[in-house]
Amino acid sequence: MTGAAGFVGGHLVEHLRASGDDVTCTDRASGGPDLLDAAGIRGLVAEVRPEVVYHLAGQADVGGSWDSPVQTLRTNAEGTLILLEAVRVLDGVRVVTVSSADVYGMVDPGDLPTPESAPLRPVSPYAASKAAADLLALQAHLGHGLDVVRARSFNHLGPGQSDRFVCSALASRIAAAELAGGDSIRVGNLDARRDFTDVRDVVRAYRCLALDGRPGAAYNVCTGTTVSIREVAERLVEISSRSPTGSGPTGPNQIRLLDDPSLHRPVDVAVSCGDPTAIRSDTGWQPELSLDRTLVDLLEYWRERLRRDPEAD
Repeated sequence: MTGAAGFVGGHLVEHLRASGDDVTCTDRASGGPDLLDAAGIRGLVAEVRPEVVYHLAGQADVGGSWDSPVQTLRTNAEGTLILLEAVRVLDGVRVVTVSSADVYGMVDPGDLPTPESAPLRPVSPYAASKAAADLLALQAHLGHGLDVVRARSFNHLGPGQSDRFVCSALASRIAAAELAGGDSIRVGNLDARRDFTDVRDVVRAYRCLALDGRPGAAYNVCTGTTVSIREVAERLVEISSRSPTGSGPTGPNQIRLLDDPSLHRPVDVAVSCGDPTAIRSDTGWQPELSLDRTLVDLLEYWRERLRRDPEAD
């Protein structure tokens, strides 16, 4: 597994090992080769000789990709190509490449929920890099016969997620306000609607795809429903208001949401919603955890983290 030390990687390692799989992890944090180190990646793959490769590593910061588009493209596209080239010399290896729903970009409202057959119209440099990686994986299958399954994951969240992502950022600010006795938090665009899945359900989907996905196919990993960022923020505030530090959902300690223009992206997709028919039909996977359960766990993660380290961000 590449990117094993990341947010999703940590949850996937736990799930795979709980399922009885023998997992070899690689990431830069533990001294593994950089994705762009072709010789290092080839050596690792040759040494491990895996049956399945989960490719999670990459640059995942959508907002940050506007400031570093070249590095984002190299890491996500060239890095994927290097891994695919290293794997294809072995026989019988399945590769699950993790892409993103951002590859679909601006989707007409009449085309929602988005099927895997939708055109790729990426808006951000990050999305363009993931679209390139997705096509490189398809080319590896069509051109070399590599057994590749492409997971196009819609928004996912859960405990352990960085505050570079919107729901975790909201939870971290609310937890910080609780700790400091604050009465407001900064927010960006609250009108965007997203298809959210708990990360613990997402990693189950990846293993299901490793077992039962069709070679060469792309699969949306999603719920097929949307929630606005505003509703997520309000649910988190309500959870906070029920805590011992609050005074009830309508009490004076309820946290207010203050718009901050600096938190708005240059371009933001209004609605992102996927069609999960293919993954449910081919693997039987479906989400099990409710959004409310996820938000409770996410807020508690940030409360505990900030209790340990008030300077954490």
